Amino acid sequence: MTDTLIKGADLLGRGRADVLIRDGRIAETGSLSAPGARVVDADGLVLLPGLVDLHTHLREPGREDAETVYTGTRAAAKGGYTAVCAMANSYPVADTAGVVEQVAALGRAAGYADVQPIGAVSVGLEGKRLAEIGAMAHSAAAVRMFSDDGHCVWDPVLMRRALEYVKTFGGLVAQHAEEPRLTEGAQMNEGAVSAELGLPGWPAVAEEAIIARDVLLAEYTGARVHFCHVSTARSVDIIREAKARGANVTAEVCPHHLLLTDESARTYDPVYKVNPPLRRDADVAVLRAALAEGVIDAVATDHAPHAPQDKDCEWAAARPGMLGLETALSISVLALGGPTEVDWDLLAERTSRTPARIAGLDAHGRDPEPGAEANLTLVDPAASWTVVPADLASLSRNTPYAGMTLPVTVQATFLRGRATVLNGTIAEEIQ
Repeated sequence: MTDTLIKGADLLGRGRADVLIRDGRIAETGSLSAPGARVVDADGLVLLPGLVDLHTHLREPGREDAETVYTGTRAAAKGGYTAVCAMANSYPVADTAGVVEQVAALGRAAGYADVQPIGAVSVGLEGKRLAEIGAMAHSAAAVRMFSDDGHCVWDPVLMRRALEYVKTFGGLVAQHAEEPRLTEGAQMNEGAVSAELGLPGWPAVAEEAIIARDVLLAEYTGARVHFCHVSTARSVDIIREAKARGANVTAEVCPHHLLLTDESARTYDPVYKVNPPLRRDADVAVLRAALAEGVIDAVATDHAPHAPQDKDCEWAAARPGMLGLETALSISVLALGGPTEVDWDLLAERTSRTPARIAGLDAHGRDPEPGAEANLTLVDPAASWTVVPADLASLSRNTPYAGMTLPVTVQATFLRGRATVLNGTIAEEIQ
């Protein structure tokens, strides 16, 4: 592999330096020259550790009409990601060693981002009996996160058993917090807007009740619980109180919950239908503050591609979910103060270091320092871009940001020193 010299990058907003990449690792930083190396001009650009997504739906196997591991990881690279955690709700469900090993192998073959499979908690995501958690943990995929995302592990006995099991090998359960008996038939956030529109409401307490219960189970078992796509102000309060007591819990927020509100449902455009639903302005404000404070540990995309037939229909029939991988960095920058005010070190903490630590991806989320694997993202803080669905790398087009102009562009992404994106363009041959 040819050496790469990144010239004049701003390292996490701390000051400019050159970075030499050799044999997939960072060899040196400082004021450098490297005859024969490929030079990447990073004047005016910020160098970050490669982003890590705790919550990606890659749809393969089974729904390759919506996304594949290949197209999804290309979208990830274009968004600045070097690692993604693939949720279990594929067809067949990733509830056996064979399926998670297949997903991991597809990620290696694609080569655009490391793919860490998430195993199902229950067989078929049905919430009735535990999946092959031990077999997945000891498989070649070395699964450490387990989730029935898309469904809540609503049975407290099953949740307790899962927590006791994953604790034995240092794993965790990522919970989709939704008491299903409170959300049956729900179409959007329950509140003034749902009442005006006549759409059945998804009450905030359905999320909050499960989070409160699972905080107690985490404390009782001593196991790790991670809360997916936190969306309400009261959920933040519960998590803050739990952390103050020392509960072993972490939480993520999705970009769309940091920007969009239930007012979007007035369009009746199913692109805004998501689970959990878009909430109120007041919730958005609390989520942004909690992300900055660290009560919410990470930004996770919940990248949920859908084929046209699943979104281009009436609201009630549409499947919930939005694209996220290619827009998450821009939305995170907006949520943390905008491109001129954002603390790049804090952004790296919420989008790279902490997600990598939660997922146990030791080679990712590392600052650009000698010896670290060169999993890196170069961004232009002064640039902006307009979201054109047809230009996205994902196989699907269900983005809620179509036509919006967003700040910050990804200029380059490096996976173990190989450029997956260069000059803002996906590498067709990874170099």
